[in-house]
Amino acid sequence: MENKKAEKPAPNGDMPMVFNRLNYILMGIGLLLLALGYILLSGGGSDDPNVFNDAMFDARRLWVAPILIVAGFVVEIVAIMYKKKA
Repeated sequence: MENKKAEKPAPNGDMPMVFNRLNYILMGIGLLLLALGYILLSGGGSDDPNVFNDAMFDARRLWVAPILIVAGFVVEIVAIMYKKKA
């Protein structure tokens, strides 16, 4: 069994930070990718129900937006799981 030392609180009583600066930067990038993906996914409807709008099936909504959304979730998972090596 390994004997791991628990991180001790700082002298002023505060606990150490769970995430470092890189984690927060990656989280911000992931949130931006998610927001951009959802923005690109929106729209494409028609005001007149008797008129069909082909804009609903363009490449932006079928390929680009879903790829950005999945990439945003992957970046968020990496940002949460990443730990700097000691």
